[in-house]
Amino acid sequence: MTQPSELTFVIVGASLAGAKAAETLRAEGFVGRIVLVGEEIDRPYERPPLSKGYLLGTEPREKAFVHDADWYGQHRIELLLGRRATDLDPSNRTLTLDGSEPLRYDKLLLATGSRVRTLDVPGADLPGVRYLRRIEQSDELGAALRSRGSVVVVGAGWIGLEVAAAAHTHGCPVTVVEKDELPLRRVLGDEVAAIYRDLHLAHGVDFRFGTGVREFRGRDGRLTGVVLDDGTELPADLVLVGVGIDPATELAEAAKLEVDDGIVTDAALRTADPDIYACGDVAAAYNPLLATRLRVEHWSNARNGGPAAARSMLGQPVEYDRVPYFFTDQYTDTPSLGMEYRGHVGPDGYDRVVFRGDPTVRSTADPEFIAFWLRADRVLAAMNVNRWDDGEPLEALVRAGHQGRSVDPDRLTDPGVPLTDLLR
Repeated sequence: MTQPSELTFVIVGASLAGAKAAETLRAEGFVGRIVLVGEEIDRPYERPPLSKGYLLGTEPREKAFVHDADWYGQHRIELLLGRRATDLDPSNRTLTLDGSEPLRYDKLLLATGSRVRTLDVPGADLPGVRYLRRIEQSDELGAALRSRGSVVVVGAGWIGLEVAAAAHTHGCPVTVVEKDELPLRRVLGDEVAAIYRDLHLAHGVDFRFGTGVREFRGRDGRLTGVVLDDGTELPADLVLVGVGIDPATELAEAAKLEVDDGIVTDAALRTADPDIYACGDVAAAYNPLLATRLRVEHWSNARNGGPAAARSMLGQPVEYDRVPYFFTDQYTDTPSLGMEYRGHVGPDGYDRVVFRGDPTVRSTADPEFIAFWLRADRVLAAMNVNRWDDGEPLEALVRAGHQGRSVDPDRLTDPGVPLTDLLR
């Protein structure tokens, strides 16, 4: 019989999710071998600072890292950085590194995250066309923004808007190009997406909606402009492309695991193979609260999914039913918008959006309000803007809404009614 000390648990993905999984394995008493494999040369770090505080220059680089450099050795975690996992053979329980070196495992966790989508248009290889996913890309982008040249952001998603705000803060003229008619419309719906449009307009950001990029133009190997679908050319010293990410499912596909917009898992983050688990951006996990399979690309899913997967690997009962959560901070000068979003609702999954407080964006003050996405008077999602004491009651409202409990919309929008009283 194999002794616990003889077991090898391998985690592919030296990321926030992977690092928190390794931390939890040790905290829960696992005494065997832990190997944490990562393609990047940097030890595990959190990604939100790359487009927020670190990019702005308000947070030091070290703050992004999950653990101190010596933490891994102190906890007997083998950190294999700059190593690429190229094949996975579940029948022999082996993971191939760098195309040749086999690594045997007893349990394996796939925390491989996602890869940025790229634009395949003429000029896409010009040096001024940038993407943001890794810490060294944030280093390069921050240095470029400090030159205060003209910036074009392609894609008005979270990364695109945060970079637009950072570019404005660095003193750059900014234009955002978005194929949809509003920023974040597919995520937030028209009502709240318009608030983000107004926020950026108040800071002088120019939007070009309903169009995409035909070509990047340059001169003498240097980016000079962006040609849109309608032929308009925008001057540009720097372009940030933020058109989404795709889950890194190559290993799962090689192992013939089920993949459907991510690696398919049950509520315990187990794949169909009893010795392989998945968490973070790459996992399409069944959420019992939402009664659907869902892939969540945000920080909290990595932060919470890693520990949940580790406990599942140890045979502990796990039901990963967390309410999806994400946050953003945009702009440091007025009007600024810091928010937290809890819940899940698709573009056609709600009846209406209602507000507690005034969502109007003004140049003289920061907006302060809560937005609620309702269906049949059930709160399916909530977003608190520039209000930081409402997290727990909003989480309770959203969880109750997905469990079928309704609220009185008039009381919901009345600032005089405590949020904690709405479910009584």
